[in-house]
Amino acid sequence: MAVTLLLLVLASGRLLAASVTVEALLPNTAVLMINGQRKTLRAGESFDGVKLISADATIALLDINGARQRVGLNRNITTNYVAPERREVQIPRNERMQYITGALINGRNVQVMVDTGANVVALNTRQAAALGLDYEAGMPSTLETASGVADAWVLNLERVEVGGIPVEGVRATVVVGDYPTTILLGMSYLQHVELRERNGVLSLSREW
Repeated sequence: MAVTLLLLVLASGRLLAASVTVEALLPNTAVLMINGQRKTLRAGESFDGVKLISADATIALLDINGARQRVGLNRNITTNYVAPERREVQIPRNERMQYITGALINGRNVQVMVDTGANVVALNTRQAAALGLDYEAGMPSTLETASGVADAWVLNLERVEVGGIPVEGVRATVVVGDYPTTILLGMSYLQHVELRERNGVLSLSREW
């Protein structure tokens, strides 16, 4: 079965620096040297990540890359800001109305089916053995399947990653038998991402 996965890196976790000097102040107006460029800002205006909130004759209240700073006349402030990284993976729906994609479980390649109705990641004993999971060291349990009640083990997966979006310590259930035929990507992973569906494409995204 062909699996299609589109990965979008919307913003890299890059370090941004801002150097700001307050050169002149008037009521709700400030003349600022921002990263080597002189700009006159009125309250509410911004330039290069620096926004003037308010000003009087002695102090400017600035929002610099999302952090508020009070800066006096002829004072300089240099800040470092790590821009958040946001990743998004898009999974097209197949002819069976399923969202199937590639994933990494504990660093090993697998196929998974997105299932918001599953509380946890679910896989069968054959799949677990192929991943090298010592599932019998987990907590014994039972699970209701289409074929009846099945024995199972509950454990934590070290890491599950879909489209470059990793989650660690993901709860999973290993079911004795052949169910499920495709590993189910349940809410123990999905609760950590934002889900959006549009025109037959499911998007998973996360910012950190």
